[in-house]
Amino acid sequence: MASGKLNISTTTKKELVDITPELNSVIKDQAICSGILYLFNPHTTAGLTINEGADPDVCHDIIKGLGHIVPSNLNYQHMEGNSPAHLMALLTGSSLTIHIESCALQLGTWQKIFFCEYDGPRSRSVKWKIIPDSNNLQSEAA
Repeated sequence: MASGKLNISTTTKKELVDITPELNSVIKDQAICSGILYLFNPHTTAGLTINEGADPDVCHDIIKGLGHIVPSNLNYQHMEGNSPAHLMALLTGSSLTIHIESCALQLGTWQKIFFCEYDGPRSRSVKWKIIPDSNNLQSEAA
């Protein structure tokens, strides 16, 4: 089982960062052709999601929609002042599981994997682990 960490630097208060290219590199570097990629986000004011990545307006709309669902002007009790970020993270979740087949992540045509920042800008990380199927090396797939 291979594991590691992606480092992510966010630049704004709220943003969705496409981490799909980095994860594709991980799959290629590990020479895994079949298995599961597990992702875990260890931050309480950020999340992970899979959604459309072809049109950048979708990411803007997601952030806008979450801002509507989780208003910033409630009388929150948390002294740090980032309760909306905690609630948004609750909605998107902290982990993902993606199938690997034919030496590639099995995402839909328009799907990308996003790190969701709700309390930035910050330096963040996402932990990954690959659980390979038996007989999964690229050399065996040829």
